[in-house]
Amino acid sequence: TSEQIEHLHRRFKQLSRDQLTIRKENFDSIPDLEFNPIRGKIVHAFFDKRNLRPESDGLADEINFEDFLTIMSYFRPIEMNMDEEQLDRFRKEKLKFLFHMYDSDHDGKITLQEYRNVVEELLSGNPHLEKESARSIADGAMMEAASICVGQMGPDQVYEGITFEDFLKMWQGIDIETKMHVRFLNMETIAHCY
Repeated sequence: TSEQIEHLHRRFKQLSRDQLTIRKENFDSIPDLEFNPIRGKIVHAFFDKRNLRPESDGLADEINFEDFLTIMSYFRPIEMNMDEEQLDRFRKEKLKFLFHMYDSDHDGKITLQEYRNVVEELLSGNPHLEKESARSIADGAMMEAASICVGQMGPDQVYEGITFEDFLKMWQGIDIETKMHVRFLNMETIAHCY
């Protein structure tokens, strides 16, 4: 709505300190992101050109308000008047954004190492969990992904990584539409930072 766009524009101006663009360092002033274990991946996603324009690749140094709106659109809630086709497209857009967060080398696959990195980051705040345990969790999840996506594999077969089609299969039946949201848009939060 126009009201939401105005709210986002005010938030953009706060983050950019009234500049025309935002850089990665502007996200340092967001308290809700400060302790998020995958903070780096979230910020990186805002500058990942794959999330800004189809058929783009690489990272942007800065984003303007239009780019900011594009990224924020991935987090918008479901509209009640969406038909099945719109809901399916909406869901795929959200999952594509999430897939890009995991696929850090932009090769179209989430490899075991990329998945290990994410799991290690997510669990980094737990002082009772050693790196080897995090690795085991990631390895187990990747084996489960392989079984869901490929089925029974032979002893000499190697699962190269999760493609976007595999990723869609894995998220089937999980309600991503209501779980993927951004809390740091709260205007009051940043007022305490200056």
